[in-house]
Amino acid sequence: MASVSMTVNGKQVSATVDPRTLLAQFLREHLHLTGTHVGCDTSQCGACVVHVNGRAVKSCTTLAVSCDGATVTTIEGIGTADNLHPMQAAFRENHGLQCGFCTPGMIMSAIDIVNRKGNKLDEHTIREELEGNICRCTGYHNIVKAVAQGAAAMK
Repeated sequence: MASVSMTVNGKQVSATVDPRTLLAQFLREHLHLTGTHVGCDTSQCGACVVHVNGRAVKSCTTLAVSCDGATVTTIEGIGTADNLHPMQAAFRENHGLQCGFCTPGMIMSAIDIVNRKGNKLDEHTIREELEGNICRCTGYHNIVKAVAQGAAAMK
């Protein structure tokens, strides 16, 4: 067993886990933060994206022990029902979702794109940057519109 301690959504947490525990498992099973979804277990779909020390990572292939001492932000940590993050609001306003399974990962990836690329994103850049996030329900048109609007609102 291994000890792990990190800050998740602004709260200090620690636990003893099997060294093979993935960050997604730690978040979902130990902390009951179920907004982080696991769709493929191979880093292909992006449903599991969270931020570790301010950078997007796919938590389904990241060991929890590798995040010891890190700051982790999940979809639950970026806004509330009464005060949505600008990217969450943009997804809602542009209907950038259907079933919602990929949405947390899409939003976390979109925020990372803005943090890295800035607020003025063209369609090509958004589509290229979201290649690691799969949505099986939409044609991505409304997702791209949502990311562009969210990016502009994140100034």
